[in-house]
Amino acid sequence: MNLSARVKSNLAWLGVMVGGFVIIDGLEVARLINPFIENMLVTIGINVILAVGLNLIIGFAGQFSLGHAGFMAIGAYATGIMTQTMSTPVGFFLSMGVGMVLAMVAAVIVGIPTLRLRGDYLAIATMGAAEIIRILINNLKITNGAAGLFNIPALVSWATVYVLMCLTTLVTVNFIHSRGGRAVMAVREDELAAGAMGINTTRWKLAAFVFGAATAAIGGSLHAAYIQTIAPDDFNIMASIAILIIVVLGGVGSITGTFVAAIVLSVLDTILQNFGTIRMIIYSLALILIMIFKPTGLLGSWEFSFKRWFTRREVTSHE
Repeated sequence: MNLSARVKSNLAWLGVMVGGFVIIDGLEVARLINPFIENMLVTIGINVILAVGLNLIIGFAGQFSLGHAGFMAIGAYATGIMTQTMSTPVGFFLSMGVGMVLAMVAAVIVGIPTLRLRGDYLAIATMGAAEIIRILINNLKITNGAAGLFNIPALVSWATVYVLMCLTTLVTVNFIHSRGGRAVMAVREDELAAGAMGINTTRWKLAAFVFGAATAAIGGSLHAAYIQTIAPDDFNIMASIAILIIVVLGGVGSITGTFVAAIVLSVLDTILQNFGTIRMIIYSLALILIMIFKPTGLLGSWEFSFKRWFTRREVTSHE
């Protein structure tokens, strides 16, 4: 029985992901991965989850959002609060689910009025929405206000982050290549023409926005359960910009680029930690140089695709 190119592609990516897990696990068993490197791997994984979701909103839906940190905060605080009384893996995943639902509800409330805007106006509106979420968290008793939450149970390891990174990426990529994803990209290219073709532009823009918010909540939950300490200031505008930098650096509209940029920036940030305050100057200078010589990002819109390779092989075999 001949499998479709998409099924073969998913199986190939699943094999790559399993292979990656085995390699990292083997290195850890051999004690070649110390806590410092493990922390870097977890940071890369969380950044990938956050940036893939934001790339869906910006790169594929064409909506310039600066509110990602707000949805991340919802996921983080849902986990931080719920795992205080349910400090088990089941409690963690339940809290993640609650965080995703709350983030999606917040995204619908924010998205319905703001997604009518475009460009800079949309960016300012979503940034304002994220600040409202942060201020609410800063003033609620259940969140412990400005002091934040401490001693959150450590229920996340690199393996948890790795598996969830793989799952969220697979789901996002399959959505992009689905009928809905094609509708989202049609709206990005020309909203007026897409509407004339019968596509409900508002619904699909909102769908991408809500989907991205759910992935941000997953990243927030993982961050809270791994770092074990969260505060409202962890989710300010600079947190949203940090995620945006990964998307832009990798290439807007390239999931492969998002992975490359997340790895490059996380490694660079880790290496420069010993440089103190000079670290941010070197880090910023590196970003400026990359954007000068490669303004479209490291990979532009290029995407590595097993599906394209399998399709080419099928065509060649039929010839």
